[in-house]
Amino acid sequence: MKISCLQENLAKGLSTVGRAVATRSTLPVLSNILLATDKGQLKLSATNLEIGISCWVGAKIEEEGAVTVPARLLSDFVNQLPADRIDMALNARTKTLNLRCARYEANIKGIDAAEFPLIPTLGEDGQVSLGPESLREMIEQVTLAAATDESRPVLTGVLAKLEGDQLTLAASDGFRLSVRKAQLPQAVAQPQEVIIPARALQELGRVSAEESEAVQMVISTQRSQVFFHMTSVDLVSQLVEGAFPPYQRIIPASHATRTVLDTASFRDAIRLAFLFARDSANIVRVRVTPGEAGGNGHVTISATSAEMGDNVGEMDAQVEGTEVEIAFNARYLLDVLSVIKSAQVALETSTASSPGVIRPVGGSDFLHVIMPMHIAR
Repeated sequence: MKISCLQENLAKGLSTVGRAVATRSTLPVLSNILLATDKGQLKLSATNLEIGISCWVGAKIEEEGAVTVPARLLSDFVNQLPADRIDMALNARTKTLNLRCARYEANIKGIDAAEFPLIPTLGEDGQVSLGPESLREMIEQVTLAAATDESRPVLTGVLAKLEGDQLTLAASDGFRLSVRKAQLPQAVAQPQEVIIPARALQELGRVSAEESEAVQMVISTQRSQVFFHMTSVDLVSQLVEGAFPPYQRIIPASHATRTVLDTASFRDAIRLAFLFARDSANIVRVRVTPGEAGGNGHVTISATSAEMGDNVGEMDAQVEGTEVEIAFNARYLLDVLSVIKSAQVALETSTASSPGVIRPVGGSDFLHVIMPMHIAR
């Protein structure tokens, strides 16, 4: 193998695939990145056997070939090099990769490319096109509710439901639920329902950050994998086995009080209360008071710390319904308010012990359910 490419392009490519490198593995080759010539470009691949990412970098190919080299060493070395051309040559017998850039040279010992696991490629059947901006927003709004605790593997994933011309993503960790819907450019041939690891979707959101073309998705239930194809990046992930809980049952069918608040003001008030709530199980109290004779109501947000003190914030709101006081986990409120783009947000509540529902005002495609926290009277 003998190739040349620009330092900034190689550094960017290594950054793209680097997050799929296995950090703790009994297979040494999984700590490596595969460098291979492919259709006149340099292909970089990394996998931890759950997620695989491949990225194509523009390069001048003099000799075809492939090798795997330690990911961390290669990335750190390339990132420190000046913005110049990098020439790479492989000694096929010793599996040593020689790198030259400006006045720097290194030899990195690698492992035979034949030992690297095969990363499957995208099939043509059942491709679904997803707008990159809409997809990134969906991922951001839903993955925050996925569990990080591995005790219930299905909850660490995101339910992806394809039906007609609609894609629904849903995630829940048992304390909160996020559901986001999006229209597809064309209807799918048959309904599908799979669980995609939240981490894989978060990586997809990261690697598609500069994508402007539609992202192609293919679900292969036979291989229990999902594929995402972009202009110069492919991502493949294993699916999570099991059945996702019937999340529709968690969504309250009605509410006693609907409160419309300014999103930024609500977020700021929760952020201030969170400073005091951190020492008391993150509890913030939200008291909603309707206005007199149909006028504007107001919301009081408070938090108390036995050691630190307390905080009270007030804001005007449009309130329909009865007065209510309910306690939430401040961190959960901040998480959801940080991913809502609309200027106003609606909080729907019933009683102090019933779940609260947060929706963007003017959009029916996203909802977030938060379980209340018990507070001693």
